Amino acid sequence: MDDYQDYRLFQELSLLLDHADRLVLRQFRLNTLQYNALLLLDTDEGWRLTDLSERLLCERSTVTRLVDYLESEGLIARSPDPGDRRSQRVTLTAAGVARRREAQAAIEEAIGRRFSILNSEEERQLIAMLKRLRTVVSAEIAEIEAASSEASSTPS
Repeated sequence: MDDYQDYRLFQELSLLLDHADRLVLRQFRLNTLQYNALLLLDTDEGWRLTDLSERLLCERSTVTRLVDYLESEGLIARSPDPGDRRSQRVTLTAAGVARRREAQAAIEEAIGRRFSILNSEEERQLIAMLKRLRTVVSAEIAEIEAASSEASSTPS
């Protein structure tokens, strides 16, 4: 077994899934990052931009551009964070809820088509294995980030 080639298969599948999702989301004038933000947001409490960037695994500047776009589309609203005057919170608007619902239905239909090649046992096994891999990769990331944080806080 060639581990590198097997890993490349995961990478290729990830790229293909992302591309297919982008094609589905194009009709809603959304990319995958914007769609994922809409999935996280709600109409009540909202999220701080910093928390949103951490959850979406992207830079704060990327989230700022993302929020600018979603706001220009009327999908989200910004408001001051009552707990921190320097921060803002973003919440979904009614238009954002509607766009998310439409996009989510289209994505779920596409996912259904993709998974239709698997029987229920194959799907269950695949999901279980992917969850195990996610746990390992998440732990690896946490270790690397902790080591990096320690190294940057240690005076030289």
